[in-house]
Amino acid sequence: MPSDSAAAVSAFVEGAPPGELADVIADVKKLTVNEPKLLDSITPAFQKYNEEQLTTVKLPENSKSVLISSYNSLGDGRYYDTESQRSFSFDHQTQHQKASDVQPYTPDSFEHTSLISSLIKSLSTHASEHYPSATATTVCAPSPSSNTITLHLVSNKYSPANFWNGRWRSTYHFSPSPPTLTGRINVDVHYYEDGNVRLTTAKEVKELALDGVVSGTNNERAMAAEVLRKVEAVERTYQEELNRGFAALSEGSFKGLRRQLPVTRQKVEWDKVGGYRLGQDIGGGRSR
Repeated sequence: MPSDSAAAVSAFVEGAPPGELADVIADVKKLTVNEPKLLDSITPAFQKYNEEQLTTVKLPENSKSVLISSYNSLGDGRYYDTESQRSFSFDHQTQHQKASDVQPYTPDSFEHTSLISSLIKSLSTHASEHYPSATATTVCAPSPSSNTITLHLVSNKYSPANFWNGRWRSTYHFSPSPPTLTGRINVDVHYYEDGNVRLTTAKEVKELALDGVVSGTNNERAMAAEVLRKVEAVERTYQEELNRGFAALSEGSFKGLRRQLPVTRQKVEWDKVGGYRLGQDIGGGRSR
């Protein structure tokens, strides 16, 4: 049973905003100077964060980022990348989070090889066309007990100099027979200039049938193209929904929270507020 301190720190780690895990760890260390080994005891929290947030890491001698998730986990801190057919170790406790011990790897039940290859190419093209450069994708081969192929996409955009960071995560589960697609999209944005505002939102993608696609090895390229057509449509619709939501907040709820102008119909210069004469300068009356 974890201590109250370990449970609290685990919650801090698991709730860290995008791109700010190192900052959270630094703050936790300052708050727990009397328990120097506390962080070493919460490895499961670091692993949960990295796998749920689709943490990206670069393999040695490889410029492309790969993902950490529960779907490409081999256990004992090892993960695999389908595209490069490599497995690697990942130390969740390491603040710099580097991959090591890279080895060749091919899943034992590597079915749908051609389909997975087509999905990788289509998903990479989709990501490069619609998301910033800090993007990584992967397609996880089905396990021996499952016929489902998992597709991941994560796009990170960090701007700490402007006090904001954001992350888009998409996870889709594709069953080739019959061809169906489900998934979930998560958006997490943190803005912290002169305040602390965070948006976390998600969209469940209910089962979608792939129109006009028939299962079979001869149709795998067409099947992959149809999967990404559905993905693109779902993500475009969700982005449009978010834009409408932001506009409604700006013109509705947030506008209602703004301070109204004083009776002079002029903005108060707060830097000079100490020099105002209340009656004359703000209220419009005469000094006596």
